[in-house]
Amino acid sequence: MVARARAAQKQYETWSQERVDECVLATGWAIMHPEHNRILAEMAVRDTGLGVIEDKITKNHRKTLGLLRDLKGAKSVGVIAEYPELGIVEIARPVGVVAAITPSTNPGATPANKIINALKGRNAVIVAPSPKGASTCAALLGFIHAELEKLGAPPDLVQMLPTPITKDATHALMRQADLVVATGSQANVRAAYVSGTPAFGVGAGNVAAIIDSSANLADAAASIARSKTFDNATSCSSENSVVILDSVYDAAMAALAAAGGVLLDAAEKSRLQATMWHGGKLNPHTTAQSTAMISMLAGLTRPEPASAAFLMVSESGTGPSCPFSGEKLAPVMAVYRARDFDHACRIVADIYAFQGAGHSVSIHSADDAHILRLGLELPVSRVIVNQIHCYATGGNFDNGLPFSLSMGCGTWGRNNFSDNMNYRHYLNITRISRKIAPREPALEEIFGEHFRKYGK
Repeated sequence: MVARARAAQKQYETWSQERVDECVLATGWAIMHPEHNRILAEMAVRDTGLGVIEDKITKNHRKTLGLLRDLKGAKSVGVIAEYPELGIVEIARPVGVVAAITPSTNPGATPANKIINALKGRNAVIVAPSPKGASTCAALLGFIHAELEKLGAPPDLVQMLPTPITKDATHALMRQADLVVATGSQANVRAAYVSGTPAFGVGAGNVAAIIDSSANLADAAASIARSKTFDNATSCSSENSVVILDSVYDAAMAALAAAGGVLLDAAEKSRLQATMWHGGKLNPHTTAQSTAMISMLAGLTRPEPASAAFLMVSESGTGPSCPFSGEKLAPVMAVYRARDFDHACRIVADIYAFQGAGHSVSIHSADDAHILRLGLELPVSRVIVNQIHCYATGGNFDNGLPFSLSMGCGTWGRNNFSDNMNYRHYLNITRISRKIAPREPALEEIFGEHFRKYGK
């Protein structure tokens, strides 16, 4: 497969920017075509047992449309930038064959995103889907190949590992590719890092949201509810905890209840915890399930939890002994009460010391100083302000972040990048350097102030 990919990539490498962009658009349409989109969404929910069909249709459409918007007019062939004052010319070059490791939570949208970005850089790509997501990925590739055939593009540009998907095959692919882009479990990310191949991997999600004293509580509650319930919280960008300042706690909880949240009592919380975690690990039977299913599995007898949009549990601690402080991948959210903003920041820092460092934090606030403080102090790559977090973190039409389903978490999350992964991560860049007028500073220009302050 890698040999075929290399042969196809060598041919594709000669294509012009115009033809490459046609290839990108064709690939995007392969998933956005309404009939294809619904087929893929229905197949994903049926075969993985995760998420909500209509939300997956929305995700497949919006994330792909946003990516295509970002790529429209972006240069990825030949000279892409010139800096005459530096004597530098930048030239885009392919990385070669990309191994794309993708999760079961987004078996259509994530492979499509990686394939499109790889093709934008004139690369070939081989997808290693999760076993549960393999059928959806295969259907997606069928649609892509049909579109690529119209353009005369070599079909081996886009491939996937044959089923059944195995760890051995995935690891072999990672070792032989030129670049690995890994999204999904931390086990897959670690395997990518030790494969011997240059790799981009993502950190663990465990988003916390702060409701500040200046927040518009109705808007905050509506945003959190939409983010927490979208696709049954399959996204790593769905809130797992909300930290509410004491001064607005009661009103905020009332707003969350009005948005569909139900707060469990202590006994219900205990039963839910015993159901969601077995031996310290998340129970896969609760992952991305509805509140009705989760309530049934946990034996919650009140009718309110089963009909809730999302479940809430009161929490005060963090760490392994308080598992609700971690990622849940379900419409379940921990609620913390903070004395003031200082305390709220400490709670979030403690949560991220346990899980989720580097990813992002959400804040609902009108206080610019508080917002800036999160970016200065917390171990996060993104601060999402007054937005639906699971939409906004990976780029949205009303913010400036690149559309992506792979979020780097920096060294906090044991990653080598802190951006939203985008087409530039799929490029090598060659720089031509020419002589410019010399500018060698005098010692006084560099050290003068230092010497006057501290002496020589």
